[in-house]
Amino acid sequence: MTQSATPRRVSYQTDEFEPAPVELPDEAVPRETPVLPAPDAPRIIVIANQKGGVGKTTTAVNLAAGLAGGGLRVLVIDLDPQGNASTALGIDHQEGVAGTYEVLIDGAPIDRHVKASPEARGLWVLPATIDLAGAEIALVDVPGRESRLLRAIDRLIARHRVDYIFIDCPPSLGLLTLNALVAARELLVPIQCEYYALEGVSQLLRTIDLVKGSMNDRLKLSTIVLTMFDARTRLSTQVANEVRTHFPAETLTTAIPRSVRVSEAPSYGQTVIAYHRASAGARAYLAAAEEIARRGATGKGRR
Repeated sequence: MTQSATPRRVSYQTDEFEPAPVELPDEAVPRETPVLPAPDAPRIIVIANQKGGVGKTTTAVNLAAGLAGGGLRVLVIDLDPQGNASTALGIDHQEGVAGTYEVLIDGAPIDRHVKASPEARGLWVLPATIDLAGAEIALVDVPGRESRLLRAIDRLIARHRVDYIFIDCPPSLGLLTLNALVAARELLVPIQCEYYALEGVSQLLRTIDLVKGSMNDRLKLSTIVLTMFDARTRLSTQVANEVRTHFPAETLTTAIPRSVRVSEAPSYGQTVIAYHRASAGARAYLAAAEEIARRGATGKGRR
């Protein structure tokens, strides 16, 4: 595609799930990628790494777009007050826009506030606004504060067919991230192929053990995505080998390369898949999305 000199503003869509328990429309549309296998049950995946700058949000939105582009129904829950996932998926998240805050604080149904993303058909977003920054304080004295998101997701999947739910967390282990860990069944950790790559991962895994022991026995580390990989450097190769040694079953075969297009895409309010589909970064995320889908498929699916 041809880029203009200034970032292009996407047109925001305001389509929402119907509040009644109805099936989302299943429309056949041309796809550039093969239709991916659907899981037998919704896969609820939290994307977390307390270390910042590892490509966490970039990974969340591009995997979501890749899976939706493959014919699956995907919801991204933006749990970061910065709202970067909402921005990348073309969703308005200015102060006062209803979204994750209302779900956590007011107990509002998720399907009341989700928005359809222009990035792909079958892709929805529950936006985050700066209001979410005060959620942890507001939840301190609320009974069952760590399971508010779990209950909201349970209500959603009881009423709507969703194949994947990605939860994008802030780079901390506070109450927002705890809600995500309690609600999710899988943990996906992006790890950058640079110095101190495993920094923070051990603490995150200890937190997971605590959550599993008391609040969510279903949670498991299922996927590690290597990001910012530079095949020209020995360091990237060494880090990738180290990660694969520690997590051989969980680490995807596909590594996400360091890419100018990946860095540029957010300023256009897009995923790299929509911004420059032919780029190395977009091709890598599409391959990673397919790998995740095939790893989680049993061959039965819910098509």
